Amino acid sequence: MNLYEHTIIARQDASPSEIKQLIEKYSKIVEKNDGEVVKTENWGLLHLSYLIKKNRKGSYIHLKIKGKGNVISELEKNESLDKKLLRYLTVKVKKFDLDINYFSKKDVNDKKEINKN
Repeated sequence: MNLYEHTIIARQDASPSEIKQLIEKYSKIVEKNDGEVVKTENWGLLHLSYLIKKNRKGSYIHLKIKGKGNVISELEKNESLDKKLLRYLTVKVKKFDLDINYFSKKDVNDKKEINKN
């Protein structure tokens, strides 16, 4: 089995329920093609570096997927037809980093301790 990290950028006007539907839709596609979604992260609404289809922001969704190559080809085929998505990217990795959530809100006290050192 191959390991993939897959990031989706949805339109900025997508509601939280639409984001949840997107996650469920693409998770089902992965499972239907004998893959497994190991972890799902909702990174939230972030600024884009440049305008994409007249959008300044996008809702980022990150999936860690275990499966064969046909899982990704089927997933990307469906995403290319979806009007709610701006971009998607798949990267093949050697192992997953399941411990750290890079886009979680940091505690204010953690920032103060880092600045003291």
